[in-house]
Amino acid sequence: MRSHWPIALLVLGGAALRVVVQLAYGPALLYIDSFRYLDDLGYFFPGRINPIGYELFLLGPLLVVGDLSFVVAVQHVLGLALGVAIYVLLQRFRVHRWVAALAAAPVLLDAYQVQIEHNIMSDLLFQVLLLLAVVVLAWRARPGPVPAAIGGVVLGAAVLVRIVGVTLVVPAVLFLLLAAGNRKRRLLAAGALVTAFAAVLFSYAMYHRSWNGVLALGGSTGSVVYGRTAAVADCANLDLTADEKLVCPDEPVEVRKRRGIDFYVQYYNIPRNVQALPEDFDHIAAQGSLARKVLLHQPLDVLGGIAGDFLKGFAPTRTQSPGDVPLDRWQFQTTYPMHASPWYVAEWAERHDDGKLTADPELAGFLRAYQLGGGYTSGIALGVALLLGIAGALRRSAPCLLTTGLAATALLTSAAMEFSWRYQLPGLVLLPIAGALGITAITERRPKTKEPAMPTPKQAIPEQAIPEQVALDDYAARYGQHDFAPVVVLIAAYDEEESIGAVLDAVPAFSCGLAVDALVVVDGATDGTAEAALRHGARTCVLPANRGQGAALRLGYRLAAEHGARYVITTDADGQYDLRELPKLLQPLIDGDADFVTGSRRLGSSQRPQLTRRIGTHVFAWAVSAMTGQKVTDTSFGFRGMRVEVPNSVTLEQPQYQSAELLVGVLTRGYRVLEQPMAMLARTAGRSKKGNNLLYGYRYARVVIGTWLRERRRATAAAPVRLESVA
Repeated sequence: MRSHWPIALLVLGGAALRVVVQLAYGPALLYIDSFRYLDDLGYFFPGRINPIGYELFLLGPLLVVGDLSFVVAVQHVLGLALGVAIYVLLQRFRVHRWVAALAAAPVLLDAYQVQIEHNIMSDLLFQVLLLLAVVVLAWRARPGPVPAAIGGVVLGAAVLVRIVGVTLVVPAVLFLLLAAGNRKRRLLAAGALVTAFAAVLFSYAMYHRSWNGVLALGGSTGSVVYGRTAAVADCANLDLTADEKLVCPDEPVEVRKRRGIDFYVQYYNIPRNVQALPEDFDHIAAQGSLARKVLLHQPLDVLGGIAGDFLKGFAPTRTQSPGDVPLDRWQFQTTYPMHASPWYVAEWAERHDDGKLTADPELAGFLRAYQLGGGYTSGIALGVALLLGIAGALRRSAPCLLTTGLAATALLTSAAMEFSWRYQLPGLVLLPIAGALGITAITERRPKTKEPAMPTPKQAIPEQAIPEQVALDDYAARYGQHDFAPVVVLIAAYDEEESIGAVLDAVPAFSCGLAVDALVVVDGATDGTAEAALRHGARTCVLPANRGQGAALRLGYRLAAEHGARYVITTDADGQYDLRELPKLLQPLIDGDADFVTGSRRLGSSQRPQLTRRIGTHVFAWAVSAMTGQKVTDTSFGFRGMRVEVPNSVTLEQPQYQSAELLVGVLTRGYRVLEQPMAMLARTAGRSKKGNNLLYGYRYARVVIGTWLRERRRATAAAPVRLESVA
């Protein structure tokens, strides 16, 4: 709470506002569309203007266990969850907590948002699905085919809630093509999303066909396009057929603009207007052909209208132009708003609640004063957020590209139909996220990497670096200039003469299609470890004095990088790890699924069942998980794989217990980490050099906590990536 009190206060304010709304209007607000949703329950007819996702996914299930009051209560909880989820998502991308809290404020405190949550309407569910798609697709730095497919399903579900979501697949695919890793991975991810998205829509279209005999997503989609084009159609100068003339409005364009697009969208949904047409007249076909001619011959008129409606959403205050959907439909009223005959509204309320339609004048008056007095998000602020999102996308911020693209596409698609302040609500969720990510991308300081300066003759080599320099000189004299294979198995060894030969013999010449070399750094051994390593064909670097496993591995990481290796695999010289499991570490690195892959005895198995060590493994895994916010099951497994630049970019200082230091550093720096189930074998020879359990636990804890505190201070702006466990 001390760290996150700004968002806590906003959530508290949002909750209080929603409690007031719940008390002010009972049982719920029922808009014109609400009756269609309620009427559709039980048989889910797909032939209306909207698909049936809201009834199927939210309204129907909630009414099975509760009434209308329960439905809107759940919707209010979902509204609060939207705000919290925005904050959590932005914290994942290391957005400053104040900026993240401000980005969550619109959805938590905007009166128009709260008002729509109290309606039996699909808009809130559409917002939830849009944010869920962002979370699924952007949670990992480079999403693979599985999250992409899940994202496709979520976007497909959003289309079934509001058909304007059909265009959102475009920015999602563009995001994956730019952010999903190597070319193969990008194509696979984009293909998975499109396939899953298309599967959802095709399944629904088949359901529609079973009712109406035609593949479609809605029953009156064409009338929406007709409404936009009829409002500007130049009926006198277009070459129209007799049928098209019948459906081309007679009124002057100025009159049509005052009537509004919605008037023409609904015109032929009214039976008496259809009955006025000639018998057997196909008005749907005539509407469609007229719309196509207007789009072909008057594209600038249509595009100008769309652009004007798009820009209306960025007005500083809530205004209404002639022909717009009335603004007061989305404003709190001091009496219960009736959008149909009172008896009709009461009848639906009685079917799904107690039938009492109430409005508390004082509470309703407070809500109206709050809303009209500035309790909403200024369009100027949303416009600035859009520009910041675009700027962040230009800075190659993939999450900015996704959120800005989804927001702009959703608002443009809605504007193509008609303008309504209700249709601007997706912007309350997506645009603040885009703006927060954008300002973070613009202001972040990209770390400058500097090559370490070579010591001049006047500079003395530090005393602690002398053994390392001696080892490097000896290594260079033995091997000269050479290149490692793409994969290097690195072993730090101290007095392991008895076991190292068997370990080196188990190193394969090839793995996952890549050549493998072995590199042994002998850490000042007092026995024949170096000679044994040389006999078994490993390139061997010998430190003249014992400096600890951490120092030996640091030297190995440096040699691997300087001599052209692409991937480094670490294992121990005592035979505790099964090198037949090497592909589990290497393949995710080659596929671009991870930067760092580590084994886990807790996900796999262990032949060292000492109770104290098992408890320690659980305790330290829990501690690291709590400190980094990412689930870890084993912090000290020595069989690991990584891209060669990873260990060379992380601060490594510990002479011992380096496995914890490296893992905590990698997690804190935001590298993509993957855990794999593996076996921990018994030692083949020798004895442990870690000391008794009490001393080992104390020193290990000191390294874990010290590394975390150090990395917290030195943390870069890179977004963290969730550690995943693969069963």
